[in-house]
Amino acid sequence: MAVQLSVSVRNARLDAIESTIGTDAVLKIRTGAAPADVATADSGTVLASLTLPSDWLAAASSGSKAKSGTWQDTSADGTGTAAHFRIYASDGTTCHMQGSVTATGAGGDLTLDNTSISSGQSVTISSFSLTDANS
Repeated sequence: MAVQLSVSVRNARLDAIESTIGTDAVLKIRTGAAPADVATADSGTVLASLTLPSDWLAAASSGSKAKSGTWQDTSADGTGTAAHFRIYASDGTTCHMQGSVTATGAGGDLTLDNTSISSGQSVTISSFSLTDANS
């Protein structure tokens, strides 16, 4: 039998993510393949850099947690195709999370209105959510 957790435990684990990373978390959207893990140095080129809202994730419910507020960079840093993201503590260097980026509806961990980014354009995160396993 696989380990199973109550919804309350799953929600608590999810809520701990935001409190551990902290307010003023920094999201960077990058080109190319993601590094092997969050402890590995950054890869690719930064296309957009966003300071997330101070309460950047909604409270966990039913073992899931979604973005809260508007996640937008009004002026992209570079030009290229978005492929992965990394979320850092407020220092912008301590990486705590990474995942894939796709256009809305394409099934990435984080979805954008458009993955083809040009320097100076506005970049809007369409959706982002986390689901805890072991249900």
